[in-house]
Amino acid sequence: MSLTREQVRALDRLAIETYGVPGIVLMENAGRGAAEVLLSLVVNGKVVICCGKGNNGGDGLVVARHLDNHRVAVQILLFTRPEKLSGDAENNYQIAARSELPITILGDEEFEPGIVSGILEEADWIVDALYGTGLQGPVRPPLDGVIDAINASGRKVLAVDLPSGLDCDTGQPMGPTIRADHTVTFVAPKKGFDAPVAQAWLGQVHVVDIGAPRVLVDSYSVPDS
Repeated sequence: MSLTREQVRALDRLAIETYGVPGIVLMENAGRGAAEVLLSLVVNGKVVICCGKGNNGGDGLVVARHLDNHRVAVQILLFTRPEKLSGDAENNYQIAARSELPITILGDEEFEPGIVSGILEEADWIVDALYGTGLQGPVRPPLDGVIDAINASGRKVLAVDLPSGLDCDTGQPMGPTIRADHTVTFVAPKKGFDAPVAQAWLGQVHVVDIGAPRVLVDSYSVPDS
């Protein structure tokens, strides 16, 4: 079974609205699952978590907290102003800030490529939590340059749900795209992962359960009539 962009949206909505699983629980399970995969791959230094302003960035904030709980050194790069976050992502930012996790805010006003490159140089692993399955179209400046910097860093990269810049449905890079060593994807692989071209960007794929009810997930494994 694999999921399209629209199926991912529908599954999340139904899990929340019909089955009553709070969105923040789904985000917590996703971030914790991704952190557990990373820990299983062995971490020998600092992990830099690159977070965008959407739910994928919220997942990244959860990853950072659970790594910190395991006493792994973390550094969060938040590529938006905190006041532009909303919903579960904003909630997890507040948790991270109150937990005194190191957060560098790089909104439009604060963004400097040199700061990004310098922090990436300190990483053992980089976590890509910039964009999720909802991205349609090329990543725009300045985050296109962040993707280029991550790819040029020579560090190991773990992508959250899918590499930023990769189209969920086609598996085609839409412009600058993260080249991940490992991708932790949620519920099921995405449709685009089946495309041969996607393999160069995905690395090894790990599927993580985020607590969506089995009866709901199984409904997507029935072929369309």
